[in-house]
Amino acid sequence: MDKGLSLRQVRISKGGQPLLSVSHDIAPGEVLTLMGPSGVGKSTLLAFITGTLSADFEAEGEVWLDGHNVTNAAPHQRRVGILFQDDLLFPHLSVGANLAFGLRSGGTAQDRQAKVEEALEDVGLGGFADRDPATLSGGQKARIALMRMLLSDPCGLLLDEPFSRLDAALRAQVRDMVFDRAKARDLPVLMVTHDAEDAQAAGGHIITLGTD
Repeated sequence: MDKGLSLRQVRISKGGQPLLSVSHDIAPGEVLTLMGPSGVGKSTLLAFITGTLSADFEAEGEVWLDGHNVTNAAPHQRRVGILFQDDLLFPHLSVGANLAFGLRSGGTAQDRQAKVEEALEDVGLGGFADRDPATLSGGQKARIALMRMLLSDPCGLLLDEPFSRLDAALRAQVRDMVFDRAKARDLPVLMVTHDAEDAQAAGGHIITLGTD
């Protein structure tokens, strides 16, 4: 598969005990959901894909992204974006500065500012560049975190229970926004969750871990 995210015979274990085994291709614009309770290795798999897996774990197999084997690449070279259940905005930076942090290096200050403003407009937060992140609602923080990640121009998107801390109405709204923007950019998406509603909303293939 030239485009998309491909997990090839990935196996992760700890202390000799197998945790998970996954082999799957995720095409651009598609979502693969991994479901299962805490402790079955969902977030561990994401760490393997991003190159941040703890030395406590043993892993084999390969991660391919857009036709490139990134299994041994440095984390910052992998072009993989990730959203967590916490927004992880920098509290000492303004909303605009948080977004600018996501931008790849290069371009004039004016170009970078224009991209930040465009991103804010895209999620209905125009004029928020100078705001303190602490003044934002949960939904606003989620939107900023999403756009900061997209501004880094990733080739794939990982979702680590990103909607779990939002209330029901907001959850559906943010979830739709994430999936819509990922599809618009033809990003392959891997989501880990224990929530069946999130899995159904993703509309893609579902793999359930932790079942014999």
